[in-house]
Amino acid sequence: MGDSSRFLPRSTSFRPESRRLLDSIPALLSSPRTVLALIWAAVFILLIFWQRAAVDSFWGPPTLHIPSLRSLVFNLTDFGAVGDGVTVNTKAFEMAISEIRSRGGGQLNVEAGRWLTAPFNLTSHMTLFLAENAVILGIDDENYWPLMPPLPSYGYGRERAGPRYGSLIHGQNLRDVVITGHNGTINGQGRTWWTKYRKKHLNYTRGPLVQLMWSRDIQISDVTLRDSPFWTLHPYDCQNVTIRNVTILAPLSGAPNTDGIDPDSCENMLIEDCYISVGDDGIAIKSGWDQYGIAYARPSTNILIRNVIVRSMISAGVSIGSEMSGGVSRVTVENLLVWNSKRGVRIKTTAGRGGYVRQITYQNLTLENVRVGIVMKTDYNEHPDEGYNPKALPVIEDINFDRIRGRGVRIPVRIYGSKEIPVRNVTFRDMLVGITYKKKRIFQCSFVHGRVVGKIFPGPCVNLDVYDEEGRLVRQSTSHNSIETDYDS
Repeated sequence: MGDSSRFLPRSTSFRPESRRLLDSIPALLSSPRTVLALIWAAVFILLIFWQRAAVDSFWGPPTLHIPSLRSLVFNLTDFGAVGDGVTVNTKAFEMAISEIRSRGGGQLNVEAGRWLTAPFNLTSHMTLFLAENAVILGIDDENYWPLMPPLPSYGYGRERAGPRYGSLIHGQNLRDVVITGHNGTINGQGRTWWTKYRKKHLNYTRGPLVQLMWSRDIQISDVTLRDSPFWTLHPYDCQNVTIRNVTILAPLSGAPNTDGIDPDSCENMLIEDCYISVGDDGIAIKSGWDQYGIAYARPSTNILIRNVIVRSMISAGVSIGSEMSGGVSRVTVENLLVWNSKRGVRIKTTAGRGGYVRQITYQNLTLENVRVGIVMKTDYNEHPDEGYNPKALPVIEDINFDRIRGRGVRIPVRIYGSKEIPVRNVTFRDMLVGITYKKKRIFQCSFVHGRVVGKIFPGPCVNLDVYDEEGRLVRQSTSHNSIETDYDS
């Protein structure tokens, strides 16, 4: 037998210098200064981790899901679809999605062409990919659109009692869904719907263009959505939603209620790098309507909106409400440009809504040729039925505005709280907005509690306390309930 000592590990014996280092450790630990330093180091490290955890849990960015690549890919034409704008391809979409469902996931490519279809449902672990010059066209005959029950947090079809039309592209209880492409288009052909709505020829509420309900891990990117019959993109009670580089279009007038994006009772959402020009609110954050929303009790929370350009001649660039009965909190809107619009950003509610709007931050807003820049309205009286409780009063508090710029603005700020629904803890910093003409009251307030930090233009209403840049009180408001309004403006 050979010498087995060559198989022994070399670390079984210590070198003299290693032995001396180990022998010195007890002596170091016996020093009070060393022990104290180690304790302080440990406490400091734990404090850093605790602070990071606390900040992330309170105001962290949305937790985003990165969709996986699909190993299984189908083309819509594999299922007999014809992209001539005349052939109805509903069955081809349904067959393709059924195959993806049976295989546990996959990608459906919609090639260049005009693909007419009735509404269809997506499935989990699916990517819908629209190639360049691909257009999915919704049939504009309402007889092809299925009827669905009212949303549980609305209790009403929103426009009419009873059922509502479903969406062109729909999904419920899904996970890991991607709608993307090379800027292909989903077109709802809404003009027929808008005309019938104005003439009161519809018996039910119009349907959205894309609606995903009770789903999570959603990504919608690099597509164009246009001419929706009703709200364009409506995530309802969803989690972990990313909407990126999406263009949303509808006529600026004559296209009623064509909101761009309506996050509704959603948690953890990112909306970024989008262009929206529509016939109502560009983005409208919601969470249910009056007693139905209070009972459903699902807030919209942890939403980040950034790098978005909006145009809205009818409503506002970014709105919260008016249906906010489940609550809205922890929303950040940053790097927003609103141009040639009626309003910049708006919070709207009324007695009977209940719920709350709190912890909202607007920063780096640009208002270009906007009639009213910042609006808070507490008398938006519209209710689903007579069953609401007029004593269910919403709470509006902790609203922050920082770095607001603009030109060609008629009324920079209009905040109309009321005795029953005061607006509390509003803060303005670094505001410079050029106005179109001089009026007596261009910073309008009523029942507003809050502060101004540093210099802003135009000068604030008397309801707000004024502090200098170092946080020292310069002028305290004599009454937070003063009414400075100009309803003719």
